[in-house]
Amino acid sequence: MDSGWHLAQINIGRLVAPQGDPRVRPFFDALDRINGIADASPGFVWRLQDESGNAMGISYSPDPLLAVNMSVWRDADALFEFVYRSAHTPVMARRRDYFQRFDEAYQALWWVAAGHVPTVAEGLSRLW
Repeated sequence: MDSGWHLAQINIGRLVAPQGDPRVRPFFDALDRINGIADASPGFVWRLQDESGNAMGISYSPDPLLAVNMSVWRDADALFEFVYRSAHTPVMARRRDYFQRFDEAYQALWWVAAGHVPTVAEGLSRLW
């Protein structure tokens, strides 16, 4: 049953090296596969992406290594299943190989009305 609300999430990270560098190549090589798994996951609603099919080419900061990811899910259970019980999990487990440690908040979750597509500005405001 649809409650009229969906769960939005944003997470940010600062890459250890720019795209094309061998240190982050495995991360970028897995993007299309992981995004496809998200798209096909039960409870998936929407994700931030550009014409390439991912969000890594979208810049929201003067820092070229800052990556922004956003998605919307039916509920917390659907997001949990994708994050912790899919092929996303082993990639996420290696996040320290690809992303610098963040001392500040790097992820936020909030409820949005079903059908609402959050903007990056909205997500960043929730994060900060």
